Amino acid sequence: MQQPSPSAETESLLARLSQRPGVQSTLIISRDTGAIVRSSGLLTAEEIEEEGAAPTANGTYLNGTDGEVKKKGTRNAEDVARLVWNYVKSAGSMIEELNGEGDETKLLRIRTKKNELVVVPDAKFLLVVIHDTPPA
Repeated sequence: MQQPSPSAETESLLARLSQRPGVQSTLIISRDTGAIVRSSGLLTAEEIEEEGAAPTANGTYLNGTDGEVKKKGTRNAEDVARLVWNYVKSAGSMIEELNGEGDETKLLRIRTKKNELVVVPDAKFLLVVIHDTPPA
């Protein structure tokens, strides 16, 4: 089954978000299934297999031939998509219990030591932008 394509408005929003300084990766995830519709900056499982990359302890991937670390922020897209999709589902459930209504989530931000994820839920998609966490 083929995934639906994002609308021009959704594409425009993702383009604006990805222009921010320090953006490493972007993802468009199907809101219904969690499947990746489009990604940039993240390796898919197929790319990792093809290139013989192996994960390191911090989640980056090494090139199997010369041990060189792939570009900064390179992670397995499927893992990130699965984690984000589950997070958005949990946040929606929490909002429903708090408000007694359906999902009203507009924006989710997750900040770690290394990265910040900005998740913008759309009617059919989840837009995800991963960028460097600026020094405090």
